[in-house]
Amino acid sequence: MQLLNVQPLNIAAGEALNPLIPHTAEIIVGFIAFALLFLVLKSKVVPMFEKAYEARTNAIEGGMERAEKAQLEAERALSQYTEQLSKAREEAQTLREEARVQGASIVEELRAKAQEEAARITAAAHASIEAERQQAITSLRNEVGALAVELASKIVGEALDDQARQSRIVDRFLDDLEKSK
Repeated sequence: MQLLNVQPLNIAAGEALNPLIPHTAEIIVGFIAFALLFLVLKSKVVPMFEKAYEARTNAIEGGMERAEKAQLEAERALSQYTEQLSKAREEAQTLREEARVQGASIVEELRAKAQEEAARITAAAHASIEAERQQAITSLRNEVGALAVELASKIVGEALDDQARQSRIVDRFLDDLEKSK
């Protein structure tokens, strides 16, 4: 293999070639290329980025506005719900109170009816007892009277057939019995 002979470029007398400093032609070409790139980016790409940024900003602001509106609506709904709930609780309390009052009045009414019925039954029982008592007294008077007349007839030895006389004798006998009690 043959080794390539690399000869250093002819360097102008006394100048040293510095690899970090570009040639003037490269600087001009780089500047023109940068300017063209800058103009293309500024006229084409930057407006698209600006539109995207503006759209994104509007979307965020619109989202925030919608979120604020939704939050306000939610707060309104919550206050309405709370108000309805308090009204429902008040109405339920009113209904419970009315039911309690109605229950108490129904109990009182039933109690009054029961007392009336008991009084009626008691009065009917007293009337029945009194009627039976009167009937027993009448029956007893008739039986006692008949026995007394029969006994008096046997004692006296004469017949006491006269009805008026029998009544007087029986009444007098019973009155004497009542007085002796």
